[in-house]
Amino acid sequence: MEKKIGVSGMALYVPRPCVSLDSWCSWTGNSPGKMEAVVGRSFRIPEESESVYTMAATAALRLILQYDIDPRQVGFLALGTESSTDNSAGAIIIRGMLDQALVERGLPPLSRNCEVPEVKHACLGGVYAQKAALRWLALDGAGRQAIVVAADHAEYERDSSGEPTQGAGAVAILLEEDPALYAVDLRQSGSSSAYRGADFRKPVRRFSISSFASGTTRIHDFPVFSGQYSTSCYIDACVHAADDLMERLGQPHRSVYDQIKGAFLHRPYRRMPSNALSALYLWGLSRDADGVAELARLCEDAGVELEVVLSEMRSSPDLFNFTGQGRNGRNVYPASMELVRAFRRTPVFRERIEGAMSLGADRMMDLGNLYTASLPAWIASGFVDALEKGVELDGAALLTMGYGSGDAAEAVLITAQPGWQEAASRINLEDALSDPVMLSQSQYEMLHDRGAADLPQPPSDRFFIERIGTIHEPDFQDVGVEYYQYAR
Repeated sequence: MEKKIGVSGMALYVPRPCVSLDSWCSWTGNSPGKMEAVVGRSFRIPEESESVYTMAATAALRLILQYDIDPRQVGFLALGTESSTDNSAGAIIIRGMLDQALVERGLPPLSRNCEVPEVKHACLGGVYAQKAALRWLALDGAGRQAIVVAADHAEYERDSSGEPTQGAGAVAILLEEDPALYAVDLRQSGSSSAYRGADFRKPVRRFSISSFASGTTRIHDFPVFSGQYSTSCYIDACVHAADDLMERLGQPHRSVYDQIKGAFLHRPYRRMPSNALSALYLWGLSRDADGVAELARLCEDAGVELEVVLSEMRSSPDLFNFTGQGRNGRNVYPASMELVRAFRRTPVFRERIEGAMSLGADRMMDLGNLYTASLPAWIASGFVDALEKGVELDGAALLTMGYGSGDAAEAVLITAQPGWQEAASRINLEDALSDPVMLSQSQYEMLHDRGAADLPQPPSDRFFIERIGTIHEPDFQDVGVEYYQYAR
């Protein structure tokens, strides 16, 4: 019998400082109702003593303790992130913190034979890291365990369109044979990638331009982004990944969407995944002979020409070339996106799209944008929600869709395992979200622009930056190197 491989546990960490979007709207003159409908309710930002590495290590330690993991069995520790601040070291930094805290607790450190890769591709790094871990477990890592940590700090300039879509946090994931939470068969997955140029980028050269984010005095990682173009890229990449998945499954799109019990997509803000899943459903109708009749009815009700929509949906435009023509992707699928907007007002949308994405969606309103940690955070939230509501998931197929700007997408079907409830009960979602420090306008602006604000005493149970190296001598240098401690 072929062995199953997948996920047996998940643990989260988010910083305490929290910005209510209701408050943010009062500071900036935006509409609270619209902000909640499109973006969410709040987001977190790190304290001065935190970094992507401390958040990742805190989540990983929580995972080890919550699931009684023997550190000696862990042979693969991967970090998926786009917020790393060291261009040499990656997951080894997390390993160093974990080993120190484990030994202090009287536990053994991680196996000396543990692999420690870092994986980067915008918000898709965590998914790619999980795929690498699954392949490792299927081959030379058979019989051992893997931990993948997706961690990021989504930060944008104040007064930019991205400001309300900020966030920070980490999700640690335990992968092994005979998984307790959900199984993953990579033969039931689909991929897509295409170069998109100036979609969403973090070029190092931007820091040499004096006008870039000149109002912020702290070290920051604000991206260069093009919002409407990025939306087109997101939809296009996900559609192609879904097409690849359906081709590998050998099933019609609509048949697969009928079978799934839930769907979790990369979530930069509330509205984006619902638009994306709507597009996947509608594009799927255009791929199936039986689906075109339903698509025709929807087009008629929306006042959109079916043939124009079919032409757009069956095309494969060069979005990068669109930017060279000065179009920035705004009119790539005009008729089809008009249909998506009309579709959102139909009972079919409420049943198939909102219904499929309902698990865990409410808690995600308070997590903000976690970049590569957004998808696993939603999956964790979904399982916790299902446990609390008594939803039957044994053997259920769930669609997951990861996306990374630039761009690439991964569509993966996962299968909830019998008895998943016990593993879900150990997910520390409520603890991770508890006791936020709600920031005032001045505290938020100080923390955002200068990296420091007058906050209550930092809590225990987390890693923090103790100091930063300053030595620059011929025989020893540690300029800029972070040194960490664990606060119990």
